[in-house]
Amino acid sequence: MLKRLFDVLFSVTVGLLALPVLIILAIAVRIVLGSPIMFSQERAGKARRPFRMKKFRSMTTDVDADGKLLSDDERTGKFGGLLRRSRLDELPELWSIVIGDMSVIGPRPILLDKIHALGERGILRCSVRPGLTGWAQINGNTKLTDDEKVDLDIWYIENRTCLMDAEIIAKTVLVMIFGERRNEKRLAAAVVAASSRIALGKGPE
Repeated sequence: MLKRLFDVLFSVTVGLLALPVLIILAIAVRIVLGSPIMFSQERAGKARRPFRMKKFRSMTTDVDADGKLLSDDERTGKFGGLLRRSRLDELPELWSIVIGDMSVIGPRPILLDKIHALGERGILRCSVRPGLTGWAQINGNTKLTDDEKVDLDIWYIENRTCLMDAEIIAKTVLVMIFGERRNEKRLAAAVVAASSRIALGKGPE
């Protein structure tokens, strides 16, 4: 209950403070990338319940001579890259926190088919609400493999504390400013915990 109360207070407060930024970003996305302004996609929530996650678009819809979409890197460009590096494209997810689909801190929401493919690990990963930011995001994020992210997410779920959540919020700001960096020590701890879980029969190999 305390975590939910914090989620609502945090998201409403930040949302109101960031309202001018949201308006400016919406206009900028419309000018640079066109319409629609928002990217919307079904993701897996707590207990694997689907919900619609929305964020600012960061890619164009440009196609090649055969009518096929260009690669993600080609369609992102400098403006989209800036949105992603700064995490500003994620601001609309504050509304998902307000209505209870997401939390401030938790594993990032991913596609349902990816969750199903993870088996028992996917079930465990979805035992909490997905987050705006999380343990994997401050310990490497895009510099991690998908398996490494899952190991870190599950380690967080099994070891989370209020103090850890506070650290994640503070370090998310640092990542936004200074960029991402792999934390090999924390990754190793998560991998060891995952191996122990498999040895005890608590997860798939």
